[in-house]
Amino acid sequence: MKILIATDKPFAKVAVDGIRQVIETAGFELALLEKYTEKQQLLDAVVDADAIIIRSDMIDAEVIAAAKNLKIVVRAGAGYDNVDLEAASAAGVCVMNTPGQNANAVAELVFGLLVYALRNFYDGTSGTELKGKKLGIHAFGNVGRNVARIAKGFGMEVLAYDMFCRDEDIRTEGVEPTCSVKMLYQTCDIISVHIPATKETKQSINAELLGLLPKGAVVVNTARKEIIHEAELAQFMAARPDFKYVTDILPDNHVEMMEKFASRYFSTPKKMGAQTAEANINAGIAAAKQIVDFLKNGNETFRVNK
Repeated sequence: MKILIATDKPFAKVAVDGIRQVIETAGFELALLEKYTEKQQLLDAVVDADAIIIRSDMIDAEVIAAAKNLKIVVRAGAGYDNVDLEAASAAGVCVMNTPGQNANAVAELVFGLLVYALRNFYDGTSGTELKGKKLGIHAFGNVGRNVARIAKGFGMEVLAYDMFCRDEDIRTEGVEPTCSVKMLYQTCDIISVHIPATKETKQSINAELLGLLPKGAVVVNTARKEIIHEAELAQFMAARPDFKYVTDILPDNHVEMMEKFASRYFSTPKKMGAQTAEANINAGIAAAKQIVDFLKNGNETFRVNK
């Protein structure tokens, strides 16, 4: 069987070497498509692939239709909104992610962005500290738990809201649960957002929710661009000169945000959360192991489609 790594943004060589070892030890063939520039290159590469490992690459209905032998797609990372789950399910293709493999990398970036924001983007003026601040974690999954762990080291008071996580499980991590997302935003000085992009969450961080934040609040988004109502965010920033927004997902209105709010807004040019050598290796090798386990043993533990 052929396992294809299809990555516009390639894995590090050490990660590819680790993936190759897992795949070839299992008796499978590994194929590479890296830094491709045209969708047709991807369509050609998937024709005889039994499995595909991707990062942020788009696996849509056209790609799935072209891959006649395809049995499984694994997104090396937590989010999987770049895969057409309905098309995959209709074609009998299993889709998985690799939850937790990038979690520490994303969590560390959260605090890099926060220190930068609270110190006024190092412009020489007097900023403020993380110690003693109330941090609200919006979604308490793998990344959220790592954010909580690091926040305690800064001496922060940590709260969380997650509609799918039991209060007692949040408390077990030494974090105080809130009864609603509105309460989280009303209560906390800083919000770290980790919700996925779904029909329910897209544009859910809007002017109404942001309007609940106390004076001097900061929101850091290392989740997904789609969860932010960008037009209302810009309107809110104009109305609230005390508010800061930092992210590793470049908004569509980035130019406007820079022109109007350069002293209170920052975005990295590209998604940076998982861009560490360690996360790169962990997620890639986890994806390879999951594919081997699925093809040999039918293990669907991390399946995300029906």
